[in-house]
Amino acid sequence: MLRAFSTSATGMTAQQQIVDVIANNLANINTNGFKRSQMDFQDLMYVKLQRAGTEIESGTNLPTGMEIGSGVKAASTLKVFSAGELENTDRDLDVAIQGDGFFQVTMTDGSKRYTRDGSLRIDSGGNLVTASGYKLDPAITIPADWTSISVGRDGTVSVMTPGASTPSTVGQIQLARFANPSGLSSEGGNLYVETEGSGTASVGTPGDSGLGSLEQGSLEKSNVQMVHELVRLITAQRAYEINSRAIKAGDEMLTTANQLIN
Repeated sequence: MLRAFSTSATGMTAQQQIVDVIANNLANINTNGFKRSQMDFQDLMYVKLQRAGTEIESGTNLPTGMEIGSGVKAASTLKVFSAGELENTDRDLDVAIQGDGFFQVTMTDGSKRYTRDGSLRIDSGGNLVTASGYKLDPAITIPADWTSISVGRDGTVSVMTPGASTPSTVGQIQLARFANPSGLSSEGGNLYVETEGSGTASVGTPGDSGLGSLEQGSLEKSNVQMVHELVRLITAQRAYEINSRAIKAGDEMLTTANQLIN
């Protein structure tokens, strides 16, 4: 009976973890470029009371065995990189990725990070930067006297300056893609870092080699679906309750067994 207590406890812990993941998804429902997470679980080891195929008499083997499981454990959290809805902002420095790929940014220590958040800014040095102030990689510098900025679907950045009759190209936004984007490590601040699980970044021009194209004046919103998350939340809550009832049932059975002695 004590095995039921520990088994149900693992189930309650698992549902708590699901609720934690769902809460983070819902908290970021309005975060630009946010990708929702889902949890994967695995069953724990089994107690083999009797193995299938055991010979019970000459020429006779058991067709099935007897196994009792030990519960459940969290295996991983998986980032789901499905596309988020595009929101039209009519802001020249808002750029959304339609399809696969990540913007590359350079941190203050020179390391690289990756993001789907295309809400760009211009810093005091004229560099295109993220909302947190990190420069795009490769760096793009905007002239101080610019009057308008155009970002092509292939990432070409052009500006108009006073007195010019045609826009001049000042740089091109490059995108990176990974063999396994779900293997990227979430660093907070809408940033991801490359890991052994994600593979090495493959960098190219937007629209080429499987990379998505860019849409100026738009932002990719979170791919969290509120109804879907609320259904998962209710399911997790009910599963938590059922596991707690299993513990209560085990306790009542032990109480009944103890009363037999009295």
